[in-house]
Amino acid sequence: MNSRTKRLVSGVKPTGKIHIGNYFGVIKQFVDFQESYESFIFIADYHALNQVTDRNELNENIWEIATTFLAVGLDPKKVTLFRQSEVPPHTELCWILDSMTPMGVLKRAHAYKDAEAKGEVVNMGLFNYPVLMAADILLYSPDIVPVGKDQKQHLEITQELARMFNNQYGETFKIPSERILEEVAVIRGTDGRKMSKSYRNTLGLFDSRDVLTKKIMAIVTDSKGIDEPKDPDSCNVFYYHRIFSKESLVDLERKYRDGGISYRESKEMLIENVDKFLEKFRLKKQELDEDRAYVLRVLEEGKEKASKIANEKIEEVREKIGVILK
Repeated sequence: MNSRTKRLVSGVKPTGKIHIGNYFGVIKQFVDFQESYESFIFIADYHALNQVTDRNELNENIWEIATTFLAVGLDPKKVTLFRQSEVPPHTELCWILDSMTPMGVLKRAHAYKDAEAKGEVVNMGLFNYPVLMAADILLYSPDIVPVGKDQKQHLEITQELARMFNNQYGETFKIPSERILEEVAVIRGTDGRKMSKSYRNTLGLFDSRDVLTKKIMAIVTDSKGIDEPKDPDSCNVFYYHRIFSKESLVDLERKYRDGGISYRESKEMLIENVDKFLEKFRLKKQELDEDRAYVLRVLEEGKEKASKIANEKIEEVREKIGVILK
């Protein structure tokens, strides 16, 4: 019997290269919880169709997420890793939930409102994103769902839809709870804004030392000299030291406040510490990129396990809504 009595479900969209914001905001939690939760982690490849319309790009991005999951330490013997598109009940349950979801619920969603405010063309995939997300989650009856802070509202919609279905058809779906690490829920980019591929302000999880050096040395600071006191709370370089330089943080903060360190020296220290932290991930990813057969095997085994649970739940749903004839 599985000693991990509680279940966790979450997914990541394959929309590009993974950065440290993705890692600390969500993916690290998958690793942290794999010992204590029965975890189902999926590649949300259908969700990515809202942003990625080039088949080769999407294919490459799917591989990127699959190898990232394994490179950062997810153990396929402890975690079920699979692709959303390979488990048909995800889209079937989405349609069933669509049929009872008021449009007003979806019009409240931040992603839809932001796109509309910017005058962007809103396709049905973007508008309907929270319902597919609800289906992704509810099929597996999780206790918790680790999400980034910006996904909290979408999980609230999941909870709302689960209650609506349960009220209409009887107790069917477990109401999941979100899990957000507040202190790292939103990682700052190199320009001080939220780290985002669209802002081009990311530190990639697999960036080489040369790339890291270029990005970190380009972080904007004020013009204070070595001996002048500096404010660690407003310095974007020091922000990253709080994440990557914890062993020397007290001494470094003292030098900032009292004077005695240049921004160049601070950046060079940061490059060394970030590079050291990321090195193990880079090496493991290189190994996985050269063993595609292993990655495919992991995903196939994950699909089989996820499909068993998802198929059982969708059968229960079919029975509840009345489409199974007896």
